Amino acid sequence: MVARILLSSSLIFSTLLTTFAQQPTPPPQQKTPEIDSQDVVKITTNLVQIDVSVTKGEKVVTDLQPQDFQIFEDGKLQAITNFSYVSNLPEAAAPKPAPVANSTNKVATPIPPAKINPGDQRRIMALVVDDDGISWESMGRVKKQLQKLIDQLSPGDLIAIIRTDGDVGALQQFTNDKRVLQNALNSLHWNPCSRVGMQVFRPNGQIGPALSLCAQSLGGDHSTKATLTSLDFILKGMSLLPGRKSLVLFSDEIPLEEKDQSLDGKIISTMPSLADLNTLPEAATGSLPGSGLKHATQFQRVIETAIRSAVVVYAVDTRGLQYTGLTAEDRPTNLRGQTSALLQTQKDREHQLLRGREGSDLIARRTGGFLIKNSNGFDLPRIVDDQQGYYLIGFRPTEETFDRKFHHLKVGVKRNGLTVRSRDGFFGLTAQETRPPLLSDPDEMKKALGSPFGAKDVSMRLTTFFIDEDKGPLLRSFLYFDPHDLTFTDGPDGVRAASIEVKAMLFGDNGTIVQKANQRGSIRIAPNMYDRSSREGVIYSFDLPAKFGGIQFRVAVRDVASGRIGSAGQFVDIPNLQGGLLAMSGIVMRATTTDAANTPFAGDVRTGPAVRHFRQESTIDFGYVIYNANPKSELVAQARLYHDGKLILDPYPLTISRPSTNDSRRVTNRGNLQLGSNLVPGDYIFQIVVSDLADKQKPRVASQWIDFEIVK
Repeated sequence: MVARILLSSSLIFSTLLTTFAQQPTPPPQQKTPEIDSQDVVKITTNLVQIDVSVTKGEKVVTDLQPQDFQIFEDGKLQAITNFSYVSNLPEAAAPKPAPVANSTNKVATPIPPAKINPGDQRRIMALVVDDDGISWESMGRVKKQLQKLIDQLSPGDLIAIIRTDGDVGALQQFTNDKRVLQNALNSLHWNPCSRVGMQVFRPNGQIGPALSLCAQSLGGDHSTKATLTSLDFILKGMSLLPGRKSLVLFSDEIPLEEKDQSLDGKIISTMPSLADLNTLPEAATGSLPGSGLKHATQFQRVIETAIRSAVVVYAVDTRGLQYTGLTAEDRPTNLRGQTSALLQTQKDREHQLLRGREGSDLIARRTGGFLIKNSNGFDLPRIVDDQQGYYLIGFRPTEETFDRKFHHLKVGVKRNGLTVRSRDGFFGLTAQETRPPLLSDPDEMKKALGSPFGAKDVSMRLTTFFIDEDKGPLLRSFLYFDPHDLTFTDGPDGVRAASIEVKAMLFGDNGTIVQKANQRGSIRIAPNMYDRSSREGVIYSFDLPAKFGGIQFRVAVRDVASGRIGSAGQFVDIPNLQGGLLAMSGIVMRATTTDAANTPFAGDVRTGPAVRHFRQESTIDFGYVIYNANPKSELVAQARLYHDGKLILDPYPLTISRPSTNDSRRVTNRGNLQLGSNLVPGDYIFQIVVSDLADKQKPRVASQWIDFEIVK
């Protein structure tokens, strides 16, 4: 990990003009604002508040008043003290990206996602694929339906695709960037160690175990516990997001039954009682469920975590609509007659369908969601539409409420023909009792790195881009700090210094750590630079080696003196250049030395490539590198400008250098963008699309974009 501290954006730009940058990141404000958290689920000594969904058929009902509701705790009617309706629909229909003007490109280029500012998000959904419990047969359906959902997302939706199997070391990013979601979708594959094997139903007469070899060696119940452990981890991570969230659980089988082996080796299944499922989980505020916990305890802990994290769980039975009779693959044996074989097969398979969805159905019902079953299309639009809005209803609890026992809640409406769904209860634990224990400094850093929602005690922004050098691909990163969040002390000769600890990690598929680096050092500012640095911020730069593929890059910084922590993350797609793929390193931007009023900008960190705050009528220099061009390439480039998800500037051609015979693998280009006085302050995205038209039938295309902000 190579690090350096830079205070001049002109120095940064001169360094980067030969390597350049990539990937959009949200430009920082002077001070990163805290996201206003909507406390959807409150369980305090003064208020119990829950979210309630009301539908008529499949249509959300939005016009009810407090007098239309009744809420019961343990069968006792409660007086409603708090009431509101929260809409997730934008005030006006979100603008669709304008179609790109005619181009010679024959390959569609991605449209950059509109930036979502804190508080502007609408639906927040974790799409959790239980590849511990999905058959090879069902995985194809899952990928097909998720692809349809991604293609139809609204700009204000924040989505993550997460698998339950493997090293869930860090949650995937919640994003509206379809590149990130597509990368996660492409990583979905059938798990040979799935507890359900290749097929939904094992053919009659098949020789061999019903489970895969891995599931047999580990035990099917072990795999169910692994699913529940992952769910608990994901739900705890989602608790850091504001407002009401949803988790859509895709699985073939999450049974309620607990499998044990008797002394003679036979499998014995036991169903947990209702009392088991209403028993306070051991160490309710402690660590994740482990293999030592009872099956029923794990279910209850997942439900309780979802309730207190304000997450509604929807479940999808990924087996879809199944035929339960005999098929050509069945070879019935020891059965008297075809009729008997058919009846027995139907009975067994219907029982298997019912048993397999009992666990996910329980979690969904008790958290306010519902189960989708017998649908090959998974009815995902119904789940999305169900999140248009919800009611918040609260009442004042009695002292007896906080007795560490389970309290049932029931919400009803006085109108006929309406369906009401809400969380069905909670444990009588105060907020103080459920507060997690204090963590050590290293654990706090690990928590900040593993979470997709950055720590904000130190205001910072991350700009990371891909470059390719002789030794392989690198990630070059710039951290922008607000120096007011760091503790500076006076040193010799008036130099002021702040000690920081930096931890960086690259997470690959499903949170697997592929690279990490730790560094401890200091930021030193000369006396004549301190006032300027206080106004404009400080930039800390470092490099990390990387491998090709979709990478989540996370970095956490701790101010050693105060213990304050900040973190940030970014998705970077690193292309594999060995196969001749046309690729771009990305885009680096900075303001030219003067604006229209001849005001110098070169020394302003905020106008440099790390932050990118520009004024109207400024001229912006930009540069990028094209990889894998060749002397025969016919390279053309277009620039596009987007605002609020709309194309606001017709694509215009860019001058592009001819590949040389000396180094055709790297073609460096630069240009400038003049910001007009008619461009209103706000967030913009600048995109460059490069095409190689040497092959008219199959042109090679590469594109990158970067965001910036126009300020007054």
